[in-house]
Amino acid sequence: MEKRKSMSYCVKCGHELIEKENGIDGMVPYCPNCQEFRFPMFNSAVSALVLNPKKDKILLIQQYGHKDNILIAGYVTKGENAKQALFREIKEETGLAISSYEFNDNEYYARTNTYINNYIVVVEDELFHCNEEVDYAKWYELKDAMNIIKPDSLAQELLRRYLYKREHNLVFTR
Repeated sequence: MEKRKSMSYCVKCGHELIEKENGIDGMVPYCPNCQEFRFPMFNSAVSALVLNPKKDKILLIQQYGHKDNILIAGYVTKGENAKQALFREIKEETGLAISSYEFNDNEYYARTNTYINNYIVVVEDELFHCNEEVDYAKWYELKDAMNIIKPDSLAQELLRRYLYKREHNLVFTR
């Protein structure tokens, strides 16, 4: 079975890439036409475990006609950083204001070629109103969330990681 290259063509000129040694990075896609290395490109996104002020409930949403309960998430747009995207997405989709947040974990999601930064977010209150991107949202008891969130999903895995940190006092959310 032939190993598939991460990139086949130059994003600048369209020329077929070759593999070329690049110091400690090893074999890297290289454009002989532009005479430049081409490192993989991917989307960047944020997702959030949105907790109520008491940190005993999590807000899960359903979107785009699907009945699976998932986390609030969205892409980082050009010109914004992850923090700005996090605050924007939560405000847009639920109208909620963030009182505190901290990094939870990250993961590359191959299906959409996206690098996702996940955060633990505490909001100021539980009163939300959904925009047109969200079909349904509900607060769930945190202790029940693993059984309610979409099974075998990245959202469930990120929630599992948070619950592990919480159980072992590794979470510092104020």
